[in-house]
Amino acid sequence: MSQGKNSFRHESLQDARGLQELLKAITKGIGRGHLTFSDDNNEIVLEPQGLLNLKVTARKDEGRHRLDLRVTWQVEEKLEDGGTLKVLD
Repeated sequence: MSQGKNSFRHESLQDARGLQELLKAITKGIGRGHLTFSDDNNEIVLEPQGLLNLKVTARKDEGRHRLDLRVTWQVEEKLEDGGTLKVLD
């Protein structure tokens, strides 16, 4: 499922092995600093950098278990090189 140009959403049923493979691909992408998510309708590229914030929540409710993983980071804007600084006295 897509959510527009700046977001991406996908939902599907996976067995434990399939989910493990997806999580491995995500960890590799984080290590490389480049994550590409795509499906038939949409694609988004993320570039994790610097310190990453990890939030993990787990819950058990009446036979339904849930694990949420959230990874966020700030994107620093690259400053343009203003050239060589000269100070005249």
